[in-house]
Amino acid sequence: MPAPLRTRLRSIARRLLRVHGPPPSPRRLPPLDELVLTILSQNTNDVNRDRAYADLRRRFASWDEVADAPVGAIAHAIKRGGLGPTKAPRIKKVLRSVRESGVGLDERALRGLTDEALWKTLVALAGVGPKTAACVLLFSLDRPFFPVDTHVHRTAVRLGLVPPRANAMVAQALLQRAVPDELMYELHMSLIRHGRHVCVARRPLCSECVLRDSCPRIGVTESR
Repeated sequence: MPAPLRTRLRSIARRLLRVHGPPPSPRRLPPLDELVLTILSQNTNDVNRDRAYADLRRRFASWDEVADAPVGAIAHAIKRGGLGPTKAPRIKKVLRSVRESGVGLDERALRGLTDEALWKTLVALAGVGPKTAACVLLFSLDRPFFPVDTHVHRTAVRLGLVPPRANAMVAQALLQRAVPDELMYELHMSLIRHGRHVCVARRPLCSECVLRDSCPRIGVTESR
């Protein structure tokens, strides 16, 4: 990992912290809860994700009940999050796979594994990719993993932190090696906020960007 990139990431973290302020404290849900919550977050906003998660927990008393429930009942419970018919079988299959591996579906599930073992366990589950696995490790267990969602990916590409054609999985692998452990959570959250409010998808607010002086994208635009 080139030293200049790590130095630049530290500078970006400091600047974003000054503009956006410190991120909220991590939620620290049990690993299974975080896993399901992250699946529910796919292709929806945080408000609808949280509503779907709350509805699911109200409808079913335990994750074992969810694992044994008909897919239609799960889809109905999470309908406020959107894509219920797609997410319901994924949640059911993930929970059943965890249980069939000999792990109980309770708050202690997955906690005792090492970083490497837990990572391998999670990404082996159908429908669980690197971003979801990293969310469980970072948000639930405070392990040094760096999730890359659509906002982080877009911002990282525009800032030249990863190659222009790097997809989210490649970007996550590169940033996982580059981001200092103590900045994993803060920088992840800061880049999300920056991507949502400044470095937006269609018309980024470049004139308002605190990183403007070091952004290759702006340099190319202004040289035309």
